Amino acid sequence: MAAGTPQAEQAQASPKKNAGLRDTAHTNKQAPGQAAATLTPAADGPQATAVTLQSPDETPWLYEGSNVPVDRQWRFGVLDNGLRYATRKNGVPPDQVSIRIRIDAGSLYETEQERGFAHLIEHLLFRQSRYLGVGETIPTWQRLGATFGNDTNAVTSPTQTVYQLDLPEASPAKLDEAFRLLSGMVQAPVINEVNVRTEVPIVLAEKRERGGGAGERVATTSRETFFNGQRLADRTPIGTEETLLAANADTVGAFYKRWYRPQKTVIAVAGDADPVALASLIEKYFGDWKVDGKDASAPDFGDPKAPAGADPANPVGETTVMVEPDLPRSLTYGVMRPWRPVQDTIAYNEGILMDSLAQSLINRRLEARARGGGDYLYAQVQQEDVSRSADATFVSFAPLTQDWQAALEDVRAVIADATTNPPTEEELAREISEFEVAFVAGVEEADVEPGAQIADTLVNAVDIRETVASPQTVLDIFRGMRDRVTPEAILERTRKLFDGEVIRGTYVTPQEGEATAAQLRKALAAPVAADGSARIAASTVSFDDLPKIGTPGEVVQEGPLGVLDIERVELSNGVTALLWPNQAEPGRVAVNVHWGAGIRAFDKDSAAYIPLGETALISSGLAGLDQEDLDRLATGRKFGFNFTVDLANFTFSADTRAADLADQLYLFAAKLAQPEWDARPVIRAKAAARISYDTYATSPAGLLNRDLETLIRNGDPRFATPSPEMVEGTTPEGFRKVWEPLLKKGPIEVLIFGDFERDQAIEALKTSFGALPPREAIDPATLAANPEAPEAGARKVLYHRGDANQAAAVVAWPAGSGLAQVREGRQLEILGQLMMNRLFDEMRERAGASYAPQVRVDWPNDDVGGGTIIALAQLRPDDIPAFYAAADEIARDLATTGPTADELARVTEPLRQTILRATTGNGFWMWQLRGSTRDPSRIGVIRTLLDDYSMTTPDRMKALAAKYLEARKPLEIAIIPEGADLPE
Repeated sequence: MAAGTPQAEQAQASPKKNAGLRDTAHTNKQAPGQAAATLTPAADGPQATAVTLQSPDETPWLYEGSNVPVDRQWRFGVLDNGLRYATRKNGVPPDQVSIRIRIDAGSLYETEQERGFAHLIEHLLFRQSRYLGVGETIPTWQRLGATFGNDTNAVTSPTQTVYQLDLPEASPAKLDEAFRLLSGMVQAPVINEVNVRTEVPIVLAEKRERGGGAGERVATTSRETFFNGQRLADRTPIGTEETLLAANADTVGAFYKRWYRPQKTVIAVAGDADPVALASLIEKYFGDWKVDGKDASAPDFGDPKAPAGADPANPVGETTVMVEPDLPRSLTYGVMRPWRPVQDTIAYNEGILMDSLAQSLINRRLEARARGGGDYLYAQVQQEDVSRSADATFVSFAPLTQDWQAALEDVRAVIADATTNPPTEEELAREISEFEVAFVAGVEEADVEPGAQIADTLVNAVDIRETVASPQTVLDIFRGMRDRVTPEAILERTRKLFDGEVIRGTYVTPQEGEATAAQLRKALAAPVAADGSARIAASTVSFDDLPKIGTPGEVVQEGPLGVLDIERVELSNGVTALLWPNQAEPGRVAVNVHWGAGIRAFDKDSAAYIPLGETALISSGLAGLDQEDLDRLATGRKFGFNFTVDLANFTFSADTRAADLADQLYLFAAKLAQPEWDARPVIRAKAAARISYDTYATSPAGLLNRDLETLIRNGDPRFATPSPEMVEGTTPEGFRKVWEPLLKKGPIEVLIFGDFERDQAIEALKTSFGALPPREAIDPATLAANPEAPEAGARKVLYHRGDANQAAAVVAWPAGSGLAQVREGRQLEILGQLMMNRLFDEMRERAGASYAPQVRVDWPNDDVGGGTIIALAQLRPDDIPAFYAAADEIARDLATTGPTADELARVTEPLRQTILRATTGNGFWMWQLRGSTRDPSRIGVIRTLLDDYSMTTPDRMKALAAKYLEARKPLEIAIIPEGADLPE
């Protein structure tokens, strides 16, 4: 996300690993000193009661038939009308309440004539309902501080429809209003001919923008192949154009009446409020929901079945070969089994955990083979329960050449070894150790799991007919089964993973005549010899055996930064650091390392090495270790090693823990001081870049991803996706020549925020970054010039090779960069949101031309140029002129008339809430304070951040629109089908 926007400044925590039990978290607590402004806690209300809550000695409805320990943080209840619910207290982020309303009906519940209706009804609920007039829903949620698409949304899957609301500053009055409005949406949407006819074009626009082209053809054919004979083969949530255009109020209303019933509804609420008070609101607004008629039964989704006469020992069934010239080679086969509801017991989850261990073992071996020169770029095994339709084990890989048979045999041989011979004790111990670390981290971080994620976990557990469990329960079950996790037990589970009713496969190739369905079927049925050469040999790599960075440094200066309790530290070799020990995220330590000049250090001749560096620099090794050695070193630990090339610096980043902090810092420092230059990761990164390039041209969205950043910078190749010709011109030797000097140049800044001991971190800094030799200065004369703004008023046309009804349009105005005027840049974000709301109304609500037009404001905090205001939309080619006209008219009106006060409130309140929620996490402060050890001006601009994003006037917006939108001629970009003419 671009610098300077709240979305970029709100760094999100990485999701933790999960295997086996679906886990939820314990009650969350807000760490002191985290918020940028004082927040008023949500009141619980006077002695709230809820008569439908199940008592603590009852078995909650979710746990019936299960012996999994009940997560008592949840309170469960059942209304008299059959609606089930669950509520819990959660304080992450503070004052927010997350509401999920699940309807047990998705696209698999539709008849042939109703395809797309489940999703269409989702749209209709947002259009008009009992308490909300036409077009009032989104503005109403915005006035309550909830952004559309992020805080309020809905998702339709094959098996469920879920309505989502994350309500900020959830006071009792706002909660009452939110439940009232939601009850009206769910119980009494207005499904009439006008609303249906208005909403269908919007759904078709969504269908057009999210599908089509080569990718959609492959997805459709793959789904039809793998789920042959089942509803899932042709029941996608988006539906078909034929059935949607035929929809009317009666037919859509019939679907609604059949499935929108209290007995088929589950409400999950997690947030900063009393769970009993939340239960009482559910009773108040959903307790009198009554519907006529008998409850409908779910249709039969069908089972995967082998063809008649198939060999039970090798039941290869349907296979498909797809020729798509713009897509890379990929082969997937699935071992398909019927899905059945399970008794979600401890024993069942122990089996799931063993399955996960078995898959991890195989995937590690497949990766080792790929690194060592296998016939494929990547390969993965994954067991999935798919839409309550199949229990499948999928094997996916990308052949490196047209010899797909060799790649298939390579992959199958690794799997054959896993199904023939048990793993070694050392291999299994390694995977167990990795799982242990992940589950322990889950326990440590339970208090900061967001309420939205917890609520999502519960409704998804309902969907798959399973329970939820706390992270501690997950860890206890895993530890309790350790004695039974033997090589022989894993071998037995592995064999079951590859035993099924039928095996089906698909192969995508860019080359005609390379394969046939019969050849693929024969190759899948052919016997294969087990090959154990990809097994990871038992080997120990210890930090004690690694070379020291150098002579430890000393602290020469330390003191408060002046923000919260953050401390600035300077070491004797010039390295600076920010330290902030805090309990905002228990068990988690975030580390960022910034150095160098970033993109400015490259010129047009070396530009192709930028993305190769982000992919291969870390994998090329350090301190005598290659990637496999680094993986061994990480066993049983929590390390990260992310690398990004930013506009003005390079960044290493990681989430670790206090016990591993010193070693994490060593790895980062060793990469700078003792880099290795293994050629294999570079060769592999080149292959991946070549293979993926043509896929961008298969859709307008792909070309936007590929070319937008360079187009808005006047074709600067440093921001381009390298073409195959550019990639072909790179070499491992050239990679080292470019990157080796960059690792040595520029001052280093280290940020350590989280749950750690200050004195231990200081010692670790001394022996790692403090032990580095003096850094080479960056000569400003060697840096490339800032990117140029595109030619004013220019229009560029790109051509995609996707569907003829797909196009995209962009309008880009130049903006600014740097801290000197960053407050103006933040105010531009408000202007951008105003423009996006108007584009949404014009292009989606009125014209049905675009599903999700966007406006993006980029104002880099570093003074590197390239700031922009970008409006874009995916649409039909014929609607491009309408988009340009709408953007021009909106810009002109904002510059001459300005917004209304209500318009402004609908934008500033959600932005204010976004900032307030962001300030409760360490990632926000790390982003804001990067570079502040050497540039104190970065500290000063933090103090006005909340006001800058949330306080303004219509006149201020009018002036900014005149300055940036009206007075500057924008660049226009159109992406249309090959062979088409740009509409005038």
